[in-house]
Amino acid sequence: MATLCRPAIAVPDHVITMEQTVELARALHPDHPQLDLAVRLISNTGVRTRRLVRPIEETLRHPGFTARNDAYEEEAKARVPEVVERALAHAELTPRDIDMIVYVSCTGFMMPSMTAWLINNMGFGSHTRQLPIAQLGCAAGGAAINRAHDFCSAYPESNVLIVACEFCSLCYQPTDLAVGNLLSNGLFGDAVAAAVVRGEGGTGVRLERNGSHLVPDTEDWISYAVRDTGFHFMLDKRVPGTMSVLAPAMREMAEPHDWDVSGLDFYIVHAGGPRILDDLCHYLDVPAEMFRYSRATLTERGNIASGVIFDALDRFFEDGGAEHGARGVIAGFGPGITAEITLGTWSVSGQESGHIEREVILPTPVLMSQSDAVG
Repeated sequence: MATLCRPAIAVPDHVITMEQTVELARALHPDHPQLDLAVRLISNTGVRTRRLVRPIEETLRHPGFTARNDAYEEEAKARVPEVVERALAHAELTPRDIDMIVYVSCTGFMMPSMTAWLINNMGFGSHTRQLPIAQLGCAAGGAAINRAHDFCSAYPESNVLIVACEFCSLCYQPTDLAVGNLLSNGLFGDAVAAAVVRGEGGTGVRLERNGSHLVPDTEDWISYAVRDTGFHFMLDKRVPGTMSVLAPAMREMAEPHDWDVSGLDFYIVHAGGPRILDDLCHYLDVPAEMFRYSRATLTERGNIASGVIFDALDRFFEDGGAEHGARGVIAGFGPGITAEITLGTWSVSGQESGHIEREVILPTPVLMSQSDAVG
């Protein structure tokens, strides 16, 4: 059975606080007719600090899409290798042990993908499969885990490296004054994450089931408008109200396998904003403490897009994980609107598996939610 090992996380040195973000919003947009609303939304995100790959003075300048994308490539090549090395060490593997690399990012574009650069520069075999995922936003972390699970189910002795590289600050648009864009300026942070899914062995989350669902007719609820200046974040006001549908759908996915989604031992979920976590507590009838790792990520690092679930999972590892065989869920939500859900059990290498009996699973309808902010 495939096991998701401990992730490795890295964040840049440049820090910006929520108070500084609010001050900047007031200084840069003093005449904005909805400034008070934007400030209130930023203040309610639950984000206390975020990290930026470039100093705030440089971030606030827009040198053009070409320069921004060049900066993305430069920063990715400088920051990803060290994180990959740590993730491989956590899994007790080397680059030559990896059979596929899944690279997820929605904040820059490269072709060939970073997967090719990693293979050429870090000692991965030339046979290594490449799976870049560029357009699933915050859901891509969950999708990467699920696709790695699928691959290891097809090739049981294989190992998959996942890399999530998100430099959200490089998408800052100083002339885009929509309230949703102003909100995103105070919500998203930068980070790089990596994790290995081992086909055999390893300590971590043993992947038991996965499901994916596209919510019909919601393509414009969370999206990018691609313009001459780059990616412009678009957010529909209907997004915050979707949690009442997501929780029952998560329950429907788990129940056929005798899992009670309200009675799991751990929850690692994407935190686009505090309302996601608050509503999950309400609709799943679980205490707020169960989402402490996701909330800590949001508070200390902001919404780091596809990296959130890996940062939250790393905090779970740091806290000692769970008892062998404990059941949990990992969930990523993002544009489409797309949800990616994984059911898994905590597994300690060398102990008997507590996994449930395998069977063929068809995708189960799942709906995502976001808070005042998003995936």
